[in-house]
Amino acid sequence: MARVALVTGGQRGIGAAISEALQAAGRKVVASYAGNDAAAQAFTERTGIPCYKFDVGDFAACQAAVQKIEAEIGPIEVLVNNAGITRDAMMKRLTRDMWDQVIDTNLGSCYNMCKAVWDGMNARKFGRIVNIGSVNGQAGQMGQVNYAAAKSGIHGFTKALAQEGARNHVTVNAVAPGYVDTEMVRAVPEDVLAKIVARIPIGRLGKAEDIARGVVFLTADEAEFITGSTLSINGGQHMY
Repeated sequence: MARVALVTGGQRGIGAAISEALQAAGRKVVASYAGNDAAAQAFTERTGIPCYKFDVGDFAACQAAVQKIEAEIGPIEVLVNNAGITRDAMMKRLTRDMWDQVIDTNLGSCYNMCKAVWDGMNARKFGRIVNIGSVNGQAGQMGQVNYAAAKSGIHGFTKALAQEGARNHVTVNAVAPGYVDTEMVRAVPEDVLAKIVARIPIGRLGKAEDIARGVVFLTADEAEFITGSTLSINGGQHMY
């Protein structure tokens, strides 16, 4: 029977590429989304991947959603914590609300989702968790104190939780993408984007599929001996 994989923020951008790559690898994929009903419906119609709407930054909502998914689809054995937002500003203009939104969605969601699936994975003696970090969580980025803090926290969270799950064959790893050609990155001013690409030794932005391949690798049944690791996929921009 195909293992059920849940990808948060899994119907657009990098998340969509991950969802489709896991589906191609034989997983029974479910995607979560936060608000765009039309986009989620179109994604489901195109791929056959069901989408569930809930706020990954809300602990109770995550608990309820996981219970619903497991009742309707099956036990979640692969979890990809991909959902994330930005609220960029220099510290002078960075409000507490902007800080809280990014920390709750990008880092708090990892706790919320892992907590919801953790007991089941350990009881079944199998689990694959991949948390999506960022090159900016490794290297820092001016104007992204909140985002860099959340993504850096993901890397520490991953190493600590991996130690708790290893004995029960539950692996926890992270992928740290560099700058990827997504809607979010395309919104960056053209002159700024040109400077970013100039710092990437490969000479181009990443593709969502580049990140998805890494996630498929880390979530394979055969990847049991890899845990607590961060796979950097950034074209050589930051060698960490």
